[in-house]
Amino acid sequence: MMSILSIKGLSKSFGTNKVINNISLDVPEGSVFGFVGANGAGKTTTMKMILGLLPADDGEIFVCGEKVSFGATKTNRNVGYLPDVPEYYGYMRPKEYLKLCGEIVGLDTAEAKKRTSELLEMVGLAGVNKKISSFSRGMRQRLGMAQALLNEPKLLICDEPTSALDPVGRKEILDILKQLKGKTTVVFSTHILADVERICDRVSILHKGEIVLNSEIKELKYQHSSKSITLEYENEIDTGKLLNVLSENGFAPTSLETSNAEFNMESLYLEVTK
Repeated sequence: MMSILSIKGLSKSFGTNKVINNISLDVPEGSVFGFVGANGAGKTTTMKMILGLLPADDGEIFVCGEKVSFGATKTNRNVGYLPDVPEYYGYMRPKEYLKLCGEIVGLDTAEAKKRTSELLEMVGLAGVNKKISSFSRGMRQRLGMAQALLNEPKLLICDEPTSALDPVGRKEILDILKQLKGKTTVVFSTHILADVERICDRVSILHKGEIVLNSEIKELKYQHSSKSITLEYENEIDTGKLLNVLSENGFAPTSLETSNAEFNMESLYLEVTK
């Protein structure tokens, strides 16, 4: 399968601090790729080098087979980008903002209008006509997603798109990304493992500037899943409620003690993932 994004031996230091240390990875076309790491692991630095916004000390980056160069790299014509905190002209309204973005990327008026309508519908902002300055954090992220997709990029890069969002906002962003599976290759960084498991095909884990794991999600589940799960609880009232709910759905504990209950993980997992 063709790699939309290929990173080979990439390194980056700021002074004596080595942020990225000789990392290599490939992102297959059409996949949703999770780039996981704690804050400060080097995820944003890597993404800025992919976008040509930072020079690499060593290594090479290729987007759609074309080498990325620092500065006004031509590879960005194939890339859409959503930063963790998108910035806007607050006095503008969504259609005005996307019209401006369309002009910047070179869309003609008719195409820009068509794409704006489609994307605002997709991100749940169709009919919203208030100023962006009054938008919630979640609405700003969704508008940023529309902007990033305006030029129909082959690669969409999202830097912590669900950070600082409430559960509803996170679900909205993840649902949008899920719709793109198979249409646009998505790379998104996060420190929330549940988000990766929900929508990703592959994952790379970055720790202290190095890739410590790179695998398909289904392979990880096969290798590391357990046959049982232990649930710890704080009081007997909560325990009773939990046991009632699980038993009503056919999950009886295999063992029960005063501080935990063990359930068959295989049957529970199969039921939850139906």
